[in-house]
Amino acid sequence: MSPTLTFYGAAGTVTGSKHLLEHDGGRVLLDCGLFQGLKALRLRNWSAPPVDPARLDAVVLSHAHIDHSGYLPRVCRDGFRGPVYCTSGTADLLRVMLPDAARLQEEEASFANRHRTSKHDPALPLFTTEDADRVLGRVKTVEFGASFAPAAGFATRFTHSGHIIGAALVDTVVDGRRLVFSGDLGRYDVPIMVDPDPVAAADVLLVESTYGDRLHPADDHADKLAAAVNRAAAQKGWLLIPAFAVGRSQEILYDLRRLETEGRIPSLPVYLDSPMAIQATAIYARHTEEHDAELTRVEADGTRPFAPRNFHLSRTVDDSKALNDTDGPGVIVAGSGMATGGRILHHLKRRLPDPRTTVLFVGFQAAGTRGRLLREGATSVKMLGEIVPVHAQIQCSDSYSAHADRDEIMRWLGGFQQPPGMTYIVHGEPGAAAALQAAITTRLGWKAAVAEDGQRVTV
Repeated sequence: MSPTLTFYGAAGTVTGSKHLLEHDGGRVLLDCGLFQGLKALRLRNWSAPPVDPARLDAVVLSHAHIDHSGYLPRVCRDGFRGPVYCTSGTADLLRVMLPDAARLQEEEASFANRHRTSKHDPALPLFTTEDADRVLGRVKTVEFGASFAPAAGFATRFTHSGHIIGAALVDTVVDGRRLVFSGDLGRYDVPIMVDPDPVAAADVLLVESTYGDRLHPADDHADKLAAAVNRAAAQKGWLLIPAFAVGRSQEILYDLRRLETEGRIPSLPVYLDSPMAIQATAIYARHTEEHDAELTRVEADGTRPFAPRNFHLSRTVDDSKALNDTDGPGVIVAGSGMATGGRILHHLKRRLPDPRTTVLFVGFQAAGTRGRLLREGATSVKMLGEIVPVHAQIQCSDSYSAHADRDEIMRWLGGFQQPPGMTYIVHGEPGAAAALQAAITTRLGWKAAVAEDGQRVTV
């Protein structure tokens, strides 16, 4: 019987990446992510797992972002006892991200119970820090290029995807059939990360499509950051940057330092207000083996690449609260990147009513998130149980995305020496996935289809 693949997430949507590969009794889950965004998606996190966790041999992670790893504590709580395979960079990030995600779950449940903002009594966390600690004990690291066996008869290896530190393409051979999973595909010729590795061949390919229907702006991706900083300086107000703690925060810090050096922005106080981003920045600095040539040159002369001149770390809640009573101008970089939780919510609640405030979104904003609402011009948003008026200036920069755009995806696909037998498009909203499918079939002449949620296919 041929191997089979079932899509249990990131099919018809961006988040909740989960793909089950099965053969001859072996069951390996590629990614184990949380659904985010629309309430209907978030509710799926609370449903029974789509596959019995106790029957899984292993989980293989493409990278550490929560929409790819954040469901791990839940499946471990519900009976998963196998190993979680990932690169060493991903493992380092998981040790930061999963406990942080668990703390956020616990804090949000506690806040809801104190302020009666939930219809559930009591409100409970999806998983706890104890669940997160338990699954971290199951993590096994594998270096890029090394072969490992997540289940009997499976031969798997990781190669660089260029997305964030530790991010990998997953190449698995089972019963003589080769499956390649792009995870989240990174970009070409951008600072910090190496370019995605080429792939020669696959029988079945899973390719992400977050930006499958569009191109990133061609201008310098730091232009909008410079404009936002200069507006904050001129207004004597605050620049709030909701940023993913892993990847995006480091890019922003890197560019703030570079813009200062080039004289394009004044040296304002910059606060990194995220314990997870603080730890992730140290991890980025440590994993020099994944740094690109430009970052390596910066480090060679002793420069701290992720530290602007007037740089402050807001490690504690009290440090963060102190910013509420601090006059601008200044810059606050805080999570979460889609304004769905974290410390950025308190800063937005405090500063959105002030027209001197600038908010710069520097990444994809999924449907149903506060970030998407603000990006689309909402005049008020519900935040921490209150309706908050929006008088701040909202700016956006898609060029900061760590995801390949349509042409970068097509560039990567062009590296195949022979077409895959079948290509499935995953990890994209319907319009983006359909556009990429059309581009692949029209330009390359490959067989391609948009993966459907719950669909089971032969590898």
